[in-house]
Amino acid sequence: MEPFPFLEDIFPENLMYASIIRSPIAKGTITGIEVPPLPEQFTLLTAKNIPGKNRLYDTKLPILAEEKLSYIGEPAALLIGPDKTKLENISALTIVKYEEETPIFKHGSPGEVSREIKTGNTQAAFEKTGRIVTGSFNTGIQDHWYAEPPGAVTWWKEIPEKNGNKNNGRKSKKNQSSIDNNYLVVRTSTQWPYHVKNSVSLALGMDASDIIVEPTALNLHMDGKLWYPSLMACLSALGTFVTKSPVRLILNRKDDFLFTPKRFASHIDFSSAIDEKGRITASEIDIFVNLGAHLVNENEILDQICLGSLGLYKFDNLRVTARAYKTNIPPQGTFSGFGLSQGLFAIERHVSQIADMLNIDPAQIRKETVEPKALLPSRINTTGDDLLDTAAKMSFYYRKWSSFEMLKQSRKGKPAEKGENPRGIGIAVGFQGSGLFHFGEDKGNYTVEVTLTKESTLVIKTSITSPENYKKIWQKTASEIISIQPEMIIIVTEDSPDCGPSCASRNITAVTKLVEKCCQAVKKQHFHEPLPITVRRSVKPQSGSIRYDDWNVMDINGFLKPALAAAVVEVAVDLVECVPIVRGVWLAVDGGKIISKHRAKRSLMRSVTQALGWSFIENIDYVNGKLSEDQYENFSIFSQVNTPNVEIEFLQTDESEAKGIGELPFTCIPAAFMQAVSQAMDHSFKSIPLKRKEIWEMLRIKNDETQPPSAKSPAKLPAQAVK
Repeated sequence: MEPFPFLEDIFPENLMYASIIRSPIAKGTITGIEVPPLPEQFTLLTAKNIPGKNRLYDTKLPILAEEKLSYIGEPAALLIGPDKTKLENISALTIVKYEEETPIFKHGSPGEVSREIKTGNTQAAFEKTGRIVTGSFNTGIQDHWYAEPPGAVTWWKEIPEKNGNKNNGRKSKKNQSSIDNNYLVVRTSTQWPYHVKNSVSLALGMDASDIIVEPTALNLHMDGKLWYPSLMACLSALGTFVTKSPVRLILNRKDDFLFTPKRFASHIDFSSAIDEKGRITASEIDIFVNLGAHLVNENEILDQICLGSLGLYKFDNLRVTARAYKTNIPPQGTFSGFGLSQGLFAIERHVSQIADMLNIDPAQIRKETVEPKALLPSRINTTGDDLLDTAAKMSFYYRKWSSFEMLKQSRKGKPAEKGENPRGIGIAVGFQGSGLFHFGEDKGNYTVEVTLTKESTLVIKTSITSPENYKKIWQKTASEIISIQPEMIIIVTEDSPDCGPSCASRNITAVTKLVEKCCQAVKKQHFHEPLPITVRRSVKPQSGSIRYDDWNVMDINGFLKPALAAAVVEVAVDLVECVPIVRGVWLAVDGGKIISKHRAKRSLMRSVTQALGWSFIENIDYVNGKLSEDQYENFSIFSQVNTPNVEIEFLQTDESEAKGIGELPFTCIPAAFMQAVSQAMDHSFKSIPLKRKEIWEMLRIKNDETQPPSAKSPAKLPAQAVK
C-alpha cells in the first residue's frame, strides 16, 4: 500500500473547512455564542449537535464544551463552511459569552488522583541518623516535535459491492442520519488509530466497523499524538456527519503551540537519610504534577513518575506520595517517558546533591549504590558498574571531573575573570520500559496479523503507525525468517487488528516480537498447508504483584526487561551570555538485541537533541492559564545542526530480544547536564529548563561576595540575559 501523504496534501471534492471557536476564559459557564449572519452552506455546531457521547474514548475529556469552560482555548463550537477565508473572518467575529469563575492554575483539588507507597519505617530511620539531605526539583513543560500540526480530514466512502450484496454482510448503522451503505473515512496523523476509531464511534453513535482510519505520515512525534488527534478527528467527523460533505480541520502552527498538550510540569520534594558512604537508608518523596483540565492518562503518569523517582536504587525505608492536580490550563500530555523522565531527573539530581555534600565523585557514589535489580521484579543482567564504567571510559570522565573540581576549588572566593568559561562534567543513569502500566477500555490486548498470499506476497497487518525505519526492520525480520525478498513484504494499517498505541518503544519491542512469532508460524504451516496462510498472534497484559489499592493492578510486562543507560555531559558556561555550551555527550546503553545499530543510533541522536532542548532551551510556561504570543514568537528548539559531539556505545549482552531505547536520553541526560553546570558554577541547580537568569543571578551573588559594596553588581538583569 502506498504511504499516505500529509494532511496538507488531501483535498477531497466538495470540501468544507472547519474552524474551532475557543473559550476565551480559563473557567466559567457558557451563556451563549454570538455569531454573525451565516452565508449559505455555513454551519455552527455545538455540543448539542453531537449524536453520541460527548467525550473521547477512555477519557472524561469533552469533544465540545457543553456548559462549563475549563481552560483558555477549549473547543466551544465548530464553524463549518466551503470558503476558508470567509470562515476565518466569521470565526474572528464569533463571540463566546460567559459567566467567569475564579480559575486555578498551579494546584487544583488536593488528592484529585493520588498515590501512596510505603515500605519499612522512614520515621525510625530518620531518627537514627544525623545526615539528612533535602531538595526540591522541578521540570518544566515542553512542546512537541512533529512534521505538521494536528488535524483530520473526513469524508463518506461508498461500500463496494460484493457478490451482489451491497452491505457485504456488515451491520446496519446505529444512527441512520448518516449516508446508508457508506464508510466514514478518517485521515489523521495519529499514534493510535484505534483510539481515533473508538472515539469517533462513541461520538457519532456509529458502529466502529463503519469507520476507516487511515493514518497519514507520522514522522517524529515525541508521543504528542496519542489522544489529541482523536479530538481533531471527532470534530472533523462531526462536521462530515452533519453536512454530509468532506471536512478538513487542520490547526495552524500558532494554535498548535498555544492549545495542544505539552509535557507536563512536575515538582518533587526529596528528604533522605544517608550513611557515611552516601547510601540512602530512608527517603520521603512528595510528588506534585499539574495535568491541567480533565486529567488525561492520569493513572499512567502518576505510576510512571513514582517509579522514576526511585531510579535504580534500593530503598529499605520509603514513603512516596504523589498527587495529580486538575487545573485550568490545557490538558497536559505524556510525551516521551509518561512521567518516568521527570521522576528520574529528580532522583538523579538528588543523588548528585548527596555526592556534593559528602565531597564524593558523583560517579563513585552511583557505583556503590546503583542496584538495577531493585527495579520491579525485573530481569536485568547488566550491573551499574558496566554502564558507569563504559560511559566514564568513553568520556575520560574521572580525569575531567578531578580537573574541573580542582579548578572549581581554586576559584572560590575570587571574582569571575573576564573571558573565563568555567567547565563542568556530570553523570547520571536511567532506564526505560517498553510498554504501559495501565490498560483502558480496550483491555490492553494487542495483535499482529500476517498473511502469505497465493502470489507469495507477505502482508503484515498492524494498526501501529510508525516511521519507515520500523517498517524496514519488520520487513527485514520477516524476510530472514520466511526467506522472502523485502520488496515482497507489505505493511498494512487499514482495517488491521488493534495493536494499541505506538509509544514507549512498543514498535521495536512488542510489535517486532509479534511479527517474529507470526512469521515463524507461517513458515511452519507453509510445509503442509496451501496458500494463503494467515496467522494472528496477540499479547495480553501481564499483571504484576505491585498494587496501590484494591483495584489498581499494574501490567508490568513492559518493565520486565527494561533498557538501561548512563550518560555523561560536559559543559562550559559562557559568563558573558550566561548560557551553557555543551561540549560533548556520551551515552552507554544496554538495549538488549540491537536489530539495526544505524537506526538505533539515529533514534537516540534525535532524543539526545530533544533532551538537551528540554534541559535549557525550551523555556516556556503558562502565565494566567495560557502561553503568551511572545513565547510563541520567540520559541526555539535545540537544532540537530547545533548538537555537540555525541558518542553512543551499546553494551555487549547475550539478550535475544530487543529493548525499548528511544526514550533513554530523556531519563539521564537532563540530570547529567544539570550536574555539569552545577560543578562549573559551584552551585546546585535543581530545575529544568535552566534559565539564563538563574546563571546570571548566581554569578552576581558570587561576584558580590568578593567585591566591596561600591563595586557590587546591579540588581537589574542585563538585556542579553532576560530570557
